[in-house]
Amino acid sequence: MGTYSPKPGDIERQWHIVDADDKVLGRLASQIAQVLRGKHKPIFAPNTDTGDFVIVVNAEKIVLTGNKREKKIAYRHSGYPGGLKKTPYSELLDKKPERAIMLAVKGMLPHNKLGRKMLTKLKVYAGPQHPHAAQQPQPFEITQIAQ
Repeated sequence: MGTYSPKPGDIERQWHIVDADDKVLGRLASQIAQVLRGKHKPIFAPNTDTGDFVIVVNAEKIVLTGNKREKKIAYRHSGYPGGLKKTPYSELLDKKPERAIMLAVKGMLPHNKLGRKMLTKLKVYAGPQHPHAAQQPQPFEITQIAQ
């Protein structure tokens, strides 16, 4: 008997909704990354995208511990010489809180084509509204210790 490898027809994708209100960014991102990869399913395979869709609402209410809000910096590069842009997380969370969650989850997924495909299943919204009601997302409880 050989090793089981999930086929595309075997994968059933569900939709989960996560409320980021007063959740710590890194702890939230690690659990979202596990769901996007499919590690919570018995058919998980590291070379196949078996994960579910995740909707994150209230991204503007995310919390960073310690003094990371002032000291942590998000980097991006234009691709041209001298094109490094730096944005402190205090500014990033005020202007684009969705990007902060996307960057945190992206860093916890595989850094290849498969990871980029998994990241497309993450939908992040700053407020409590989202346009995915037709998918009937199930609430996903983030388990984390108190700060």
